[in-house]
Amino acid sequence: MKAKLDSIDRKILELLQINSNITNAQLAQEIGLSPAPTLERVKKLETQGVIKSYHAVVDMASIGLGVSTFVMVTLKGHNKENMAKFTKAIAHIPEVVECHHVTGQADFILKVVAPDIPAYQNLLLEKITNIEMVDNMQSTIILSTIKDTHVIPLP
Repeated sequence: MKAKLDSIDRKILELLQINSNITNAQLAQEIGLSPAPTLERVKKLETQGVIKSYHAVVDMASIGLGVSTFVMVTLKGHNKENMAKFTKAIAHIPEVVECHHVTGQADFILKVVAPDIPAYQNLLLEKITNIEMVDNMQSTIILSTIKDTHVIPLP
């Protein structure tokens, strides 16, 4: 169900996407309401599932994760059972930080992070290719990231 957002809700979402650590008092001042109704609106957005979570964005290189890749995966059979088994197996591989079911030549696109190329190769050989329903994979190494925003444009 699509949430009905007014201009104040949109402003709250814009501000929280930019800085989720903003205090309720600062947020209230920015949107022109007092703190109590501001908090009430934020709680409503959370309850409705519009705001899913708050988190820190970590610089991967600074913690030793120097390789990021996209891996296109094709399953042996594109059926509900294979998809369920694959997604269950992928959920247990922490280096797979995103998994998207897609249309086109592949069935899934994964975003995978690793410390270096040997670790990435090991991850592919020991974990991902060992998932029984994986038929084919194609990897693309990310050389640099031009845009990586966590701010969703609000309609």
